Amino acid sequence: MKLHLILGAAMCLLATSASAVDLQGHLQPGGFAVGHVEPGATVLLGENPIEVGSDGTFVIGFGRDQGTAAQLTIVHADGKVEQQELSVAPRSYEIQRIDKLDQNMVTPDPATEARIKADQAKVKAARANPSNRRDFLATFIWPAEGPISGVYGSQRILNGTPKAPHFGTDIAAPEGSPIVAPAAGMVRLAETDFYLTGGTVIIDHGLGIYSSYLHMSRIDVVPGEEVRQGQVIGAVGKTGRATGPHLHWGLNWNEVRLDPALLLPPRP
Repeated sequence: MKLHLILGAAMCLLATSASAVDLQGHLQPGGFAVGHVEPGATVLLGENPIEVGSDGTFVIGFGRDQGTAAQLTIVHADGKVEQQELSVAPRSYEIQRIDKLDQNMVTPDPATEARIKADQAKVKAARANPSNRRDFLATFIWPAEGPISGVYGSQRILNGTPKAPHFGTDIAAPEGSPIVAPAAGMVRLAETDFYLTGGTVIIDHGLGIYSSYLHMSRIDVVPGEEVRQGQVIGAVGKTGRATGPHLHWGLNWNEVRLDPALLLPPRP
């Protein structure tokens, strides 16, 4: 039996052998693909069970440091088990240096660290219950206009100190420039004053796919609000840990951080 994976036009088709699972998506670090099995089937990526929608649709995603192989397991409703070894394309990353930051933003004191952890707990809670939406199947659009100033996976060196990689796409734009929803969804979080990310919005696009928008100067949506593609959700800013006005656009599959730029063709 073949498993047919479907995704919008922005995704590329991956060739597989006749006996393999048909895949359409980005099998590389930061990428994701969408699949479909009969209702009642169970899907695992490695040893981890995957959320399967009521119609059998599911998503698999790969983090920044994913190796070159992964195993997909399907346990069908009749008990039949199928396994497929997935080949994951390797990827290299840039090194990005950012200087002249407030040192407390780089090495926070205990009180600030506690505040950061409280902010992170709110973000985790916002992504805790994946919905059965299908908005992620649409072709995404860019959420803001401007040059790309930061890319997914780059190693960040802040004030000379190596830090966590950059998980998202940065779009430089004047403060107050509009930010729009790149796809329809439901707002799960809208916070104006997170310590590191400032004005922060998270939108649920379904089955664990969430987009996030950081450093916003203005937020025009509230949690629970349904947004349509192209709707203005706020404005570009430089709140939180930012050296200038820009939008940090992130994408998650549950807690796995993905590359939103893979959803779209390269910008001119």
